[in-house]
Amino acid sequence: MTTASINFPRVIPRPKSHSGIWSWIGTVDHKRIGTMYGITAFFWFIVGGLEALLIRTQLSRAESDLVSPELFNQLFTMHGTTMIFLVVMPMASAFFNWLVPLQIGARDVAFPRLNAFSYWVFLFGGILINTSWLFGLAPDGGWFGYAPLSQAEFSAGMTFWSVGLNVLGIASIAAALNFVVTILNMRAPGLTMFKLPVFTWNTLITSVLILVAMPVIAVALTQVMFDRLFGTNFYVPAAGGDPVLWQHMFWLFGHPEVYILIVPAFGIVSEVLPTFSRKPLFGYPFVIFATIAIAFQGWFVWSHHMFTVGLGPVVNSFFGISTMAIAVPTGVKIFNWLGTMWGGSLRLNTAMLFSIGFIAMFTIGGFSGVMHAVVPHNAQQQDTYFVVAHFHYVLFGGAVMAIFSGIYYWWPKMTGWLLNEKLGITNFILMMIGFNLTFFPMHWVGLDGMPRRIYTFAAEMGWETSNMAITIGSFILALGVLVFMINVVVSRRNKAVAGNDPWDARTIEWTIPSPPPPYNFAEIPVVEHRDDFWYKKYPHLHEEHLEALDHESNITEGREYDPERHEATVSKEDAPLHGGGSHGIHLPDMSYYPIILAAGIAIAMGGLMFSYIVSVLGAVLIVWGLLGWSLEPASEPDH
Repeated sequence: MTTASINFPRVIPRPKSHSGIWSWIGTVDHKRIGTMYGITAFFWFIVGGLEALLIRTQLSRAESDLVSPELFNQLFTMHGTTMIFLVVMPMASAFFNWLVPLQIGARDVAFPRLNAFSYWVFLFGGILINTSWLFGLAPDGGWFGYAPLSQAEFSAGMTFWSVGLNVLGIASIAAALNFVVTILNMRAPGLTMFKLPVFTWNTLITSVLILVAMPVIAVALTQVMFDRLFGTNFYVPAAGGDPVLWQHMFWLFGHPEVYILIVPAFGIVSEVLPTFSRKPLFGYPFVIFATIAIAFQGWFVWSHHMFTVGLGPVVNSFFGISTMAIAVPTGVKIFNWLGTMWGGSLRLNTAMLFSIGFIAMFTIGGFSGVMHAVVPHNAQQQDTYFVVAHFHYVLFGGAVMAIFSGIYYWWPKMTGWLLNEKLGITNFILMMIGFNLTFFPMHWVGLDGMPRRIYTFAAEMGWETSNMAITIGSFILALGVLVFMINVVVSRRNKAVAGNDPWDARTIEWTIPSPPPPYNFAEIPVVEHRDDFWYKKYPHLHEEHLEALDHESNITEGREYDPERHEATVSKEDAPLHGGGSHGIHLPDMSYYPIILAAGIAIAMGGLMFSYIVSVLGAVLIVWGLLGWSLEPASEPDH
């Protein structure tokens, strides 16, 4: 029996109460969950950006007193924590949720309720950390939480930080488990591992990294929490604890975390560049194996963050060499991306420009990263603004630029309408100018000795002009983000219809309507080739001919591809209703237990800081959520 011949049980129409806000609260649809991840992460992006603007305004001139030293410490701690754990990681999850089932020909992820649970835990974890502002207890010990500065006698707010990040870790592990199982077990017929889109491959690699790395930081955070709440002495030197143990634990997580943040960006760029170069990805197997090598080698470089701790020349030499070695597979990927564009018919729209910008900015960040591998050089750069420049070129110039590329590329698939290209290019230009004006001068003020995390500086240091330029750049960068927000509003009002395949794309998510129906595919597709959609549109061309496609020849005219034949359709009597009505395809029912369980976890953990009665209330919600989830039917009953 073929997949197409299966008679799926008809679904009972949704009750009227399952509409509006309740349909979002109880949803288990991967697309809606991806949308919620993206909107929430963008909200925190604005929050983190405002924190950064306050930091830069304080440092725009010497001996400024715009904010107090205590507030400054809170701002840079919360800015770093927000951008890493509440923006870049969940924004990647937004893309994972939206795209992985569509790229592998599945109707949803393997565990839809677990997927919803991961989002609600992320939401409540972010709220939990940020409620610290309301109590005047915002974390102020740095986003890295170095002991003994994270101990209670030095920092009042790091309990919120340790508890909140542990809650967020639960969300990350739940999501990662889901995507690993989904990718390994729910691929469409014929979609072997080496026919997978690179973005899906990178989702799998990122998820494996999360599963291995998050338990490390969970243990370390639990130790900090126990030191602060229960008087243990894991990191208290006077009682025999070891603050350097925290550095090992944190960076053993922290450097794989860098790749958790950047590998999804690699995947986005590897999808955008071939489409707008009108060529297959150059060296597809090398791109895959290079990413696997990066993920593996990422576990052997953590102590390059600790060259000045005093581990000794042998240890420092090993980690210096391993840090240089990880640049090799990274360089392979950059050459593959350049090879993809070389000789192609480039279409320089907004998505393509952001991907090209990613390559340039990430390469600069990579060069300064190799500098850090040189131990004496690293000793000079340690805790200076040179380091701030480096990781912003990697994480903002890399990850965030790629995220914007992905937004412009997949926006028509997600919404059914296109973003305005003129505003998009303006968005790109402002962000590129603002980004480089903000972070490039940090290289030379860092080499000139300006320490990171300082509240102010003396006028005679000679850093005032550079810091003013940096601050101006940060506001230009913010203006670029504002243009993006205006673009969304204007484009939503105009709604230029995108169609199913506005970019002449390669992968199978572009074969279905935009936005996709609740069930994604009316019939599970059969995949025969890598870049299968191109092969179906151009069956008379082989891969070597695709490399030579000329965009100017308007080859789409007279092509053999019949969009009606490949578009997902259902019979007239089972016509789809995009709100989730009668379509004759089995889909999991809505569930409110994921949000109940997630709320219980956040309340129980938060209660540890204030009252055990609150923790007991959270425990009740946890039991209720677990029992309800366990006893709830897997799907709606038949008629």
